[in-house]
Amino acid sequence: MRVAMLSVHTSPLAGLGGKEAGGMNVYVRELSRELGRRGIIVDIFTRSQDPQSARITAVDRNVTLVTLPAGPEAPYDKNLILDHHAEFVAGMQDYAQLHHYHYDIIHSHYFVSGIIGLALRDAWGIPLVHMFHTLGAMKNHVARSDEERETGQRIALEGRLMREADVVVAATPLDLQQMVWHYEATPDRIKIIPCGVDLKRFHPHDMAEARAALGLPAQPTPIVLLVGRIEPLKGIDALIRAVALVRQYNPHLADTTAVVIGGASDEQPELWNTEQRRLDQIRTELGIRHAIKFIGARPQSQLSLYHAAADVVTMPSHYESFGMAALEALASGRPVIATSAGGPATIINDGINGLLTMPDDAPALAANLARVLSNAHFAHGLGLAARERAQRYGWSNIGCDVLDVYRSQIRTHSDTTHACASC
Repeated sequence: MRVAMLSVHTSPLAGLGGKEAGGMNVYVRELSRELGRRGIIVDIFTRSQDPQSARITAVDRNVTLVTLPAGPEAPYDKNLILDHHAEFVAGMQDYAQLHHYHYDIIHSHYFVSGIIGLALRDAWGIPLVHMFHTLGAMKNHVARSDEERETGQRIALEGRLMREADVVVAATPLDLQQMVWHYEATPDRIKIIPCGVDLKRFHPHDMAEARAALGLPAQPTPIVLLVGRIEPLKGIDALIRAVALVRQYNPHLADTTAVVIGGASDEQPELWNTEQRRLDQIRTELGIRHAIKFIGARPQSQLSLYHAAADVVTMPSHYESFGMAALEALASGRPVIATSAGGPATIINDGINGLLTMPDDAPALAANLARVLSNAHFAHGLGLAARERAQRYGWSNIGCDVLDVYRSQIRTHSDTTHACASC
């Protein structure tokens, strides 16, 4: 089997924590690797953002990254990529023809890739499996400013994909429900397959060793970790206010420090986006600028050490379709405090393997932080249950489920094609 995997607007090899690099990048890369280990040939197609970048990169056994031009070979607004989608489609067709490849199925990620996938599905006559990762309608539902809102074009194209893709993959039952509520999607055409985690990479480490290796304050200084892009949707402002409350009302936690992985570091203020400048103003006004450390993006290979170094990992987002950062923290055996807005609520049992709060509720987040940081026995129990819960999300399980969908669609398409040919 040969799969055309589409991640057009962002490369699965991009560094995490940047503007367009997050859980989806990890998902595409790790799913492709798992399929490759099973003998499936996967070609991942992405847009060139640098004319000097390699056109073909070997990612792993049976997995290749193919970088194609679509408009200027530089970063630009992902919503404009579709203005150049014909160039990308032609590039994929030329690549397949040049190498005499026949693809059995297309798996697209995010709405931009999905629209390109529809064109290729029609050209090649093969099934299209699509995964949104985030929904524009849901992002607009929680947006607090016009700048955060997604375009009407995106909403319309997502609706088209739900009607026309052969199968849509939802990460959670809630994800499926949101597709039905906001887009009137047909539930029978949606398959629920959760995101996965590398259980060999993300596993419990010794905290003291991790802090020493990373140059972080030694115990007993409490460290709170957040991994994610710097954008209003992530609720980092609530974390900053919560840390201020923890330090103010809990004398034994007065040195609590938050480490934020994502965006630009404190040493690179010239690279901060609007949201990071706003967050800097909040921490400064609260008098805790020194206690909120922006350390910039980090490679995924280092994230397990940061999880080990943290007493607790937070995800105070206003919306997460799944929350891979939370799953990675669970696999690392760390207590996780997340909001009940979306995916994390489907993998965290409140009070058992983590804690849940409502979005934008700094006092509630502070109370849960203090609860974990003040009770080592409770925190340890959460961590043990977290690792146990994460075991079911290993990539071997997820890859098996995805492969079942591929095979089912290929069989169905083949039966339909043969039936039409005999008419």
